[in-house]
Amino acid sequence: MSKVKFEDLLGTGAHFGHVTRKWNPNYKPFILMEKNGVHIINLDETLRNLEIALDFIRTKSKKNGEFLFVGTKKQAKDIVQQEADRCSMFYVVERWLGGTLTNFSTIKKSIKRLNLLEKEGSQIYENQTKKEIQMLNRERIKLSDQHRGIKDMRRLPDAIVVVDAKLEETALKEARKLGIPIIAIVDSNTDPNLVDYPIPANDDSIRTIQLIMSVIADTIMESSGKNAKKAEAKEKDDLKTEAKETHKEEVAPKEKIEKPVAEAKEAK
Repeated sequence: MSKVKFEDLLGTGAHFGHVTRKWNPNYKPFILMEKNGVHIINLDETLRNLEIALDFIRTKSKKNGEFLFVGTKKQAKDIVQQEADRCSMFYVVERWLGGTLTNFSTIKKSIKRLNLLEKEGSQIYENQTKKEIQMLNRERIKLSDQHRGIKDMRRLPDAIVVVDAKLEETALKEARKLGIPIIAIVDSNTDPNLVDYPIPANDDSIRTIQLIMSVIADTIMESSGKNAKKAEAKEKDDLKTEAKETHKEEVAPKEKIEKPVAEAKEAK
């Protein structure tokens, strides 16, 4: 079961939808009521749908599934990058490049070019004028900004995790075209039928985004065994440190004993 409780969602303002005139009629099953011209999202539905999404994520993660996190809106960028990094998954936080999924072979060529430009001592910089080197550096910076979150993505993801389904319309279209499952936070202005695993919630609240994205990252880590691997690595590091300290303690008395013995031999 999810660690998220009703009170947690309520505390982040997850229940606040958009003004009623902006609503999408297909969102009706997720609406609890209207208050002061704003739709109030039914948080029981949020919890139920979040658990369905997390069950899917668990299943994929156990099979070493890879996820692409998408969140290009200002209040989501840092959270999406942080949580994707934490669970060792890929992310897009700058403008979505058309064809990122549907034309992935071209994107891979672009990433290969970036790796060449970033390689230390790359031959590409040899025999170039100062102006040409400046142009190559500008190209490197541009490609780095565009691809930094997917630089190590060798294949299409098994699912995408989206913060704002309405804003990331192009990403959704590409994923649907390729049959890639979509998990997304959907607000009252969005058609939830465009998403495989919709999570009805306020997609403008930083605290709501943080809460939902962090529990998704936690689920990926727990189900894929990444938490266990990190704990094992930490245990190994601790053992190495302990062994070094023990060795130092053993060496110190030995030196103290050997010195008087050597002095005694010299005296003879």
